[in-house]
Amino acid sequence: MNFYNMECKNCQKTQPNDFDFCPECGAKVIRNRLTAKNLSQDVIHRYFDIDNTLLQTFIHLITKPEVVIDGYINGVRKKYVNPISYFALALTLAGLQIFLVRKFFPEAYDLSTITADGQEEFANTMMTSIQEYSSLLTMAMIPIYALMARIVFINIKKYNYTELLVVFLYFAAEISFISFIPFIVALFLGLSYGDTTPIAVVFQIIFAAYILKRLYNLSLKGILLRTLFFLVVLAVFYIVLVIITAVLLYSFDMLPVPAGST
Repeated sequence: MNFYNMECKNCQKTQPNDFDFCPECGAKVIRNRLTAKNLSQDVIHRYFDIDNTLLQTFIHLITKPEVVIDGYINGVRKKYVNPISYFALALTLAGLQIFLVRKFFPEAYDLSTITADGQEEFANTMMTSIQEYSSLLTMAMIPIYALMARIVFINIKKYNYTELLVVFLYFAAEISFISFIPFIVALFLGLSYGDTTPIAVVFQIIFAAYILKRLYNLSLKGILLRTLFFLVVLAVFYIVLVIITAVLLYSFDMLPVPAGST
């Protein structure tokens, strides 16, 4: 008797009709039509179940980042969300954050209160441009972060440049996930982008240092010294990036001429 009379809808391999999961790709066999009930159950299972890979990835990047990152680099592909997918989800969340700010808290991106007199329009237009191209800027920073880490850890050959890209894809995505709710809460409390940015920057530096300390198994003194070196390199890159960005935006008439200029 031939029991192999059902085709997997995901990998198209033939399998026994009484199997609940495909033996080839592991996909769950769906026999019922899609309804509101089973759709909601699927969403709840995928995104809120404690055993879900997305939730595990989020939690373990905080509690044991070296397990997630080294695991992926060394070939673990099923236990956690891969860095590109995780980063893509984070960009989607960042886009939602920008939408919410523009829709309900447009004044949050007003930098007039923290900008030198006469530069308010320039600063606010710069901020608008950064919002519009935030995803591209975030993606552009990943290879820069990886390059800076390669420089800072030049005498430790544990990770190559491509592997450091994986490190900072996970890092940037995790920062986006962690900061989403606190940022929205801060908006409800009346805080602006200018108020929260210093806190966010300090948190990012500390979190990056924490991840790199775990990955490279450094002492507290070792990571403090390399963090200082990283900040020096970051300052140089940041100054160069700001100059290049301002020149490009100004060249394409995307920024107003600062007050007092001719």
